[in-house]
Amino acid sequence: MNTYTFNLKLSTEPITDEYFHQLCCLNPELKLETNSQGELIIMSPTGGETGRRNLDLEGQFWYWNKQYKLGVVFDSSTGFTLPSGAKRSPDVSWITLDRWNSLTSEEKKGFAPIAPDFVLELMSPNDDLLTVQKKMKEYMSNGVRLGWLINPEDKQVEVYSLGKAKELLEHPNTIANNDVLPGLVLELDTIWE
Repeated sequence: MNTYTFNLKLSTEPITDEYFHQLCCLNPELKLETNSQGELIIMSPTGGETGRRNLDLEGQFWYWNKQYKLGVVFDSSTGFTLPSGAKRSPDVSWITLDRWNSLTSEEKKGFAPIAPDFVLELMSPNDDLLTVQKKMKEYMSNGVRLGWLINPEDKQVEVYSLGKAKELLEHPNTIANNDVLPGLVLELDTIWE
């Protein structure tokens, strides 16, 4: 997946939520984000293997959440407005039910002004590792409690936990974190195929 960053600032004012929303509506085939500097990030659609892997991960999260009913799971099309002002769309994200329910109906309809409790990023073959690691650090600095960066090519998972050093897992068959995601055991065998 190719990623392009554009600085669209024509003034000292950041891109407004309304402008960004209109831009997304006018370009539904693109995955758009902004960073905290107000730069527009345009990502191309994923290829078949990445799409297959991403759906597998989303499905496992959906099934776990349906059983435990502890929160709300979101797919890769969902955008959030982080406290820094960045608008990001993790490949998979999850928010506890009480935090989600604390938002107004209007906030839930748009790019919800909340940092998820959990985010997952799945690297595509063309992703730059340093760029995705920087994105993971941005999530953590905005209050995300747990993040998993899955790198299928190297069969690695980077675990980001709030207030802890990054942990690197080599070719794990499963991954879990009962502190944030009670009862979830994410199976990775099909991701490594």
